[in-house]
Amino acid sequence: MFDALSDRLESAWKKLRGQDKISQSNIQDALREVRRALLEADVNLQVVKDFISEVETKAQGAEVIAGVRPDQQFIKIVHDELVQVMGEENVPLAEVPGKTTVVLMAGLQGTGKTTATAKLALHLRKQDRSCLLVATDIYRPAAIDQLITLGKQIDVPVFELGIEADPVEIARQGVERARAEGINTVIIDTAGRLQIDEDMMAELARIKEIVQPDETLLVVDAMTGQEAANLTRTFHDKIGITGAILTKMDGDSRGGAALSVRQISGAPIKFVGVGEKVEALQPFYPDRMASRILGMGDVLTLVEKAQEEINLADAEQMQEKILSAKFDFTDFLKQMRLLKNMGSLGGIMKMIPGMNKLSDDQLKHGETQLKRCEAMINSMTGKERRDPDLLSSSPSRRRRIASGSGYREADVSKLVADFQKMRSLMQQMGQGGIPGMPGMFGGGNPLAAGGNRPSAGWRGYPGGAPPAKKKKEKKKKGFGTL
Repeated sequence: MFDALSDRLESAWKKLRGQDKISQSNIQDALREVRRALLEADVNLQVVKDFISEVETKAQGAEVIAGVRPDQQFIKIVHDELVQVMGEENVPLAEVPGKTTVVLMAGLQGTGKTTATAKLALHLRKQDRSCLLVATDIYRPAAIDQLITLGKQIDVPVFELGIEADPVEIARQGVERARAEGINTVIIDTAGRLQIDEDMMAELARIKEIVQPDETLLVVDAMTGQEAANLTRTFHDKIGITGAILTKMDGDSRGGAALSVRQISGAPIKFVGVGEKVEALQPFYPDRMASRILGMGDVLTLVEKAQEEINLADAEQMQEKILSAKFDFTDFLKQMRLLKNMGSLGGIMKMIPGMNKLSDDQLKHGETQLKRCEAMINSMTGKERRDPDLLSSSPSRRRRIASGSGYREADVSKLVADFQKMRSLMQQMGQGGIPGMPGMFGGGNPLAAGGNRPSAGWRGYPGGAPPAKKKKEKKKKGFGTL
């Protein structure tokens, strides 16, 4: 997400490095790079013009704070303007106290509307809000079946009357059922078309008039760039919408939709879809998205994802094991699976500040090493997982594990050795010691078992990252105002 835009903006900051202050002359090259970056990201032209004008005005009037370099000051100004363009703050989904909240979903075919409907229901369930899905798309083959399948997957009931019923009547009866049963939120999945037409808009207008929704959300494909903003404006003008959901933000998205929708349509982005899984829906926070665009990570979203998966009691128990050096292969396997539940390694790493420069090859290498570790640990007996010392002293056990997992004995030996070093290090750090270490795990890596690649760069990344990336990360450390 936003990789190309982030890379382009990086070249803009370079134009100001080495300067002692921001001036009319030295800022022009940086602004030119920002303009190119936004246009290449398919941001609406008028939005780009207004954005550049605002940044230029604010940059020239800004006083450079002592200890903050001009390029860092410029990044801060661009960050604040990105937040302003995308809507300043998160706009939560409506909830009517004491009544059933009605949410109407709209959009063209192929945008992921039905899946987004289920994702939204799951998101609300996590907030302890009961939901009912209503299937009114009688035109697309298997649309109703798809919603029923998704409803079963997330344990949310689906109301439907088949493909012969009138969509307006389905919506009316669905809302009545939700109110009768005291359900908190009813979400109506409507029919889409390959393009906007009068029949589609007329049907949406009739459904809206009958159910009187508290939210009308338009689902748009982020990969359509600025066209997503134009589509949002068209729907808003014809039927009136209260917000948008951007889907496919995890694809080869250039970011133009996220930066254009609010400015062009006036409708806030409320959620973004970041994957195919039904859990892959996130509330849209302009400040967090701006940080991602600028390669500064998104720690708050990462923490929230972790909180959804981590049990507090389990975390305390794990801490005790680490402090007493009782952390074993069973715990390690549990942590790897927890990481998988939070999403892809690439998606998680890019939420960590400074990690946006990891290449796809490096991330794939890390995924591969995690799979290697899991395969070897799965070939261990329960006793061996609980007592790694057994493997350190028994070549025959290591050979059996290697044979069972499909790797070499040397791979298993390296995993065991690195794990023991990691466990010792974790104990020392947990007890307040800061052991001297030229490279983590003595130059190895517990996740790089059997790999020929030395560990370098960021300490803790599977397989290591090139030293040059570490230097880039250090250059960013002086800017801590975001």
